[in-house]
Amino acid sequence: MLVTDFVEQIKKIGIKTLAGVPDSALKPFCDYINGAGKNEFEHYVPVNEGAAVGIAIGNYLATGVPVCVYMQNSGLGNIVNPITSLANKDVYGIPMLLLVGWRGEPGTKDEPQHKYMGKITEDLLRVLGIEYIVLEKELSMQEIMCSFDRAAQVLKEGKQFAFILKRDFLQNNNSSDYKNNNSLVREDAIATIIKTLDESDVVISTTGKISREVYEQSNRIKGSHAQDFLTVGGMGHASMIALGMAHKLEKKRVYCLDGDGAVLMHMGSMAYIAKQKPQNLIHICLNNDAHESVGGMPTGCVGLSYADIAGTVGYERVYCVDKQQDLTKVLSDIKKKRNLTFIEIKVAMQSRADLGRPKETAEENKNNFMKYHGVGL
Repeated sequence: MLVTDFVEQIKKIGIKTLAGVPDSALKPFCDYINGAGKNEFEHYVPVNEGAAVGIAIGNYLATGVPVCVYMQNSGLGNIVNPITSLANKDVYGIPMLLLVGWRGEPGTKDEPQHKYMGKITEDLLRVLGIEYIVLEKELSMQEIMCSFDRAAQVLKEGKQFAFILKRDFLQNNNSSDYKNNNSLVREDAIATIIKTLDESDVVISTTGKISREVYEQSNRIKGSHAQDFLTVGGMGHASMIALGMAHKLEKKRVYCLDGDGAVLMHMGSMAYIAKQKPQNLIHICLNNDAHESVGGMPTGCVGLSYADIAGTVGYERVYCVDKQQDLTKVLSDIKKKRNLTFIEIKVAMQSRADLGRPKETAEENKNNFMKYHGVGL
């Protein structure tokens, strides 16, 4: 279905506002609402899916008009609390339309972090009491229109209704090509970091392309990625994994390679890390002002200084760089003294078309990582 036709159906049931976190399965939709169709809706890109539900609740309370909340199915975990304790018909009865991109759909090939959530997506919506319809390219226009009629009826009853979108359901009229003004390539920055690591150092890398680049550059430079824990799922939690390790491995330096979208998703973690003050933690935010791993749509906080936030909450040493030579100097400086450190690296919106993925299973990578760092299994 052309995304323009899909958007028209959304508008016909009275939706005027969108809020969500982008997803690659929804890329045609995300490209359209951020490009050619950006003036057709009021549009919010909050830090996580639960926050999007909060916006939807507030908007409905102020206007009486339901909001469309979009997300990858991995984001369903973030909406469970506000849906069950606020929006549910047994509480306040706040209607909203959910668009859920279906990663890890059973019977399709996808990455390991998506498989279990893909398997339970329909079950989870049923447990939440959310009626849903799966949208796939085989549906006729009449069937799709009937689905929207049903959605409209459910919204009138003060309930939530979900469309689960298969990856190939929506087709682009025009795709968007997102850029920023930074010149430093993220994979080059990651390679520079890896080259400076001591053998005893720990690397925790965040979800998406950052972990894929860490994997490839570690294998290229060091011949192995066993030193690294690839946080392939659980977006926004890499820094707390790093904190947990830093507390238990006090003699090792722990590098957390984070992304701006992931930092935003659970930014309260920065305040907690600063309060804990682990002297062996180096928190690095590779900032391209975008959700590049799921299509490249800009975050809702373009231009935000993560270094300023880190300094405000209490990180002891804070840096912001956008050039290779400055990054090299900072990485050398931080080895001279142990302090809780934050480095914001401003990077370009760019990645290789042939960027690989881990060839091992997630469990194999976990076991190799623990063995490398001396943890018996």
